[in-house]
Amino acid sequence: MPKRILQGTVTSDKNDQTVTVMVERRFTHPVLKKTVRKSKKYRAHDPQNTFKVGDSVRIQECGPVSKSKRWEVVAG
Repeated sequence: MPKRILQGTVTSDKNDQTVTVMVERRFTHPVLKKTVRKSKKYRAHDPQNTFKVGDSVRIQECGPVSKSKRWEVVAG
């Protein structure tokens, strides 16, 4: 099964080797027929601490790196 890849914006880089990425998805509401924006935060592994707040990044699923990290940064 292929690994999921999501695109989002870095919202925090305070932790060592970790970035928090906010991923936003848009969909049409089933009843109101209005476009709705929902966002979710993921913690991703960034071994070299290369990405800073505001950077647009792509993250990919991986095995557990720590208690909260199940994603790794693929590219900026």
